[in-house]
Amino acid sequence: MSDANLYSETFKVTETDAADTKYDRVLRLTLLNDSGDTEMKLDVNSELLQCNIGERVQVLLSSTLSLDGSKDDGKGWRDVGRGEPSVADDYDYVCHGKVYRFDEGKGDKLYVKINAKDFVP
Repeated sequence: MSDANLYSETFKVTETDAADTKYDRVLRLTLLNDSGDTEMKLDVNSELLQCNIGERVQVLLSSTLSLDGSKDDGKGWRDVGRGEPSVADDYDYVCHGKVYRFDEGKGDKLYVKINAKDFVP
């Protein structure tokens, strides 16, 4: 993994909920890692990615899609990796966005809110 890859984990889908969202074509996945210490809620475009309870998904948080870890140099997310190999080539579904808030939860919980756009490589 390059230094650009900040977090990588395999999760099991424990819950899916389309009714909880106010947008069409959005599915909210509740994911739990194997050790049970990390839960993630992830909204995905249900037309681009369909997941069922019990399925496993690999999640990677990275600061760039460039294989060498270099910054995207002002390219828009739609331009990164077009015509050249990128991290996106290894995944069926990719979100691109920014962390906009950290919230402390009860105990040792931390909530990270990310505003993301999705695309399929």
